[in-house]
Amino acid sequence: MPVKIPDNLPAISLLKNENIFVMDDLRANTQDIRPMRVIILNLMPLKISTETDFIRLLSNNPLQVEVEFLRLDTHTPKNTPVEHLEMFYKGFKEVAENFYDGMIITGAPVEMLDFEEVTYWDEIKMIFDWARTHVTSTLYICWASQAALYHFYGVGKIPLDKKLFGVFKHSALDKRHPLFRGFDDEFYIPHSRHTTITEADLAGLADVAILSKSEDAGVAIVSSRGGREFYLTGHSEYAPWTLHEEYTRDLEKGLPIDTPRNYYAGDDPQSEPVVRWASHANLLFNNWLNYFVYQETPFDLKEIAHLSEIKQHS
Repeated sequence: MPVKIPDNLPAISLLKNENIFVMDDLRANTQDIRPMRVIILNLMPLKISTETDFIRLLSNNPLQVEVEFLRLDTHTPKNTPVEHLEMFYKGFKEVAENFYDGMIITGAPVEMLDFEEVTYWDEIKMIFDWARTHVTSTLYICWASQAALYHFYGVGKIPLDKKLFGVFKHSALDKRHPLFRGFDDEFYIPHSRHTTITEADLAGLADVAILSKSEDAGVAIVSSRGGREFYLTGHSEYAPWTLHEEYTRDLEKGLPIDTPRNYYAGDDPQSEPVVRWASHANLLFNNWLNYFVYQETPFDLKEIAHLSEIKQHS
């Protein structure tokens, strides 16, 4: 089924070139089905690229998905025109009374700051709390995963000696978990981060489970509250050339950066990337939508708040 996105979003033309079926509001209004409503809080600096990455994954499933984009009210990005944000994004006050089937909160370029030093930390915490009563299941990605684990469970992040950068092999700790339906025994995920979380800091936390890890990249996927929240430390959503663009950007800035591991053919930066994560990325998002969003969403989304209160007091 197609994904419904805001009219004239730049991602539309990019995705149509990939033969991905997207709908504007006019065509979507003629469909006699209730789409899954997913809201994306996009904290990445290159908004249009990130929009395209997530829409590409959300569109590759049999469900009709309606995507909305959320912006922060307390932060103005430097790399995205204000006109783009005003046209395609909503402020929190516009969505505060809404209920959503799913939510995605992306990484952010504030990784080296303490959480409390982030200028929009108070607003982020408010949105994290809001998601628990207004969203069926939420994906926290990269910095957002660390921030949410810190906010909800007090798990701190640990600086790495150097940037974890490349495409790394992972395995599922419970192969029968619905999130890994159709997965191979080994699968790959891109990572691009300066900090990490440890198994030891997650051990013993009530209702928190490590689902996947890597010998080289460490903890990769964590769940809590029975799948109401997933924390992804990597970037399964990355397009084939994203790591290359990050690599060349850092080289041009004179920043210390190693060649991304397991990425270029023969580990040669003059060669093209070898994409080995896309099929599992599609499975990951499809399984999340199917087993933790679609099959778990109450018929009346307002029941989410009521069910959450019951679970908290049970």
